[in-house]
Amino acid sequence: MKKHIMDILKERGFLKQVVFEEDLRRQLEEGPMSFYIGFDPTADSLHVGHFVQLMAMRHMQMAGHRPIALIGGGTGMVGDPSGRTDMRSMMTRETVEHNCNCFKAQMAKFIRFEGENAALMVNNADWLLDLNYIDFLREVGVHFSVNRMLTAECFKSRMEKGLSFLEFNYMLMQAYDFLVLNEKYGCKLELGGDDQWSNILAGADLIRRKKGEDAFAMTFALLTTSEGKKMGKTAKGALWLDPDKTTPYEFYQYFRNVQDADVENCLKLLTFLDLEEIAELVQYRDERINRAKERLAFEVTALVHGEAEAAAAQEAVRAAFSGDAENMPVIEVDKSVTRVVDLLVAAKLAPSKGEARRLIEGGGIRINEEKVTGADAEIGADDFILHKGKKVHVRILRK
Repeated sequence: MKKHIMDILKERGFLKQVVFEEDLRRQLEEGPMSFYIGFDPTADSLHVGHFVQLMAMRHMQMAGHRPIALIGGGTGMVGDPSGRTDMRSMMTRETVEHNCNCFKAQMAKFIRFEGENAALMVNNADWLLDLNYIDFLREVGVHFSVNRMLTAECFKSRMEKGLSFLEFNYMLMQAYDFLVLNEKYGCKLELGGDDQWSNILAGADLIRRKKGEDAFAMTFALLTTSEGKKMGKTAKGALWLDPDKTTPYEFYQYFRNVQDADVENCLKLLTFLDLEEIAELVQYRDERINRAKERLAFEVTALVHGEAEAAAAQEAVRAAFSGDAENMPVIEVDKSVTRVVDLLVAAKLAPSKGEARRLIEGGGIRINEEKVTGADAEIGADDFILHKGKKVHVRILRK
């Protein structure tokens, strides 16, 4: 018997909150349902946090349902206040449009835009940028209670510093997106990260109030460590899906080095390995967990960058661990860089000179097998192996 998609998502750790769960379960079982996830174009690449949403979309599509990827060309002009203590910087229309185009190219790797239950990609700029504000207030605003909105989780972190009226409109705009997609494409379900619960719930509620029809909301777990911290942050910033921003080697290495306690969760959320195989891989908590980490890193990198890049990254990381200089990742820096502290910044192994100094003074930097003891130490060779802690090993070429 075919497993219900909600059971699949639950078993793999995706589901956090669902409204009208039993009705949703029944309707998903009765036939294909159109659903959507929104992606605001705040950068020119998706990051690993978005990857969880893309995996959920793919699971839903594999179960026969139709994904709608909503690019927030309109909402991106405002900025989502959810989980923020400060206001997002305003972007120009040109920047938003460029970022939207980058998203489209990346998403095509993960969900099908042709064939049966082919995904749709739409941009809310098409209906938001030319919206008549008076009509919007009369059509949508009348269904929202300000008192209720102020209790929403997405606004709480902004209340101390001040919530702008611009941001306050965001919930209405996102709810309106759901209404438009419902009317145009029969979309009945919005999915998203759990930090979006208030916004997603508002859209389902708007459809039920305005049209008297079923609409559903479902949120997924955010990608966090066992300690509750968001995953996907590196010394260089976010872990991007764009290989020009985060190389396949860096991407692979990130997942090869996750904490032991996080391996099982990552395998369930970020790969398509069977749960039985995952259980077998993570049954040990000694050095044998490294086999599971290698499998995790390879599977995730292959999904994002392709199997060839994943294999090359795996070989380079293994070479770094074994000291095989010929197969290590190579970083070229200008020969004018003469101090180790400057080298770490130039090679993007430290985000600043201050952090580079702390690494050196903490004994975390070795050149070949010799520990660097002074922050102002000079570089004495043009071709050498640099070790940063126990996990980063690269070959440096000064040219």
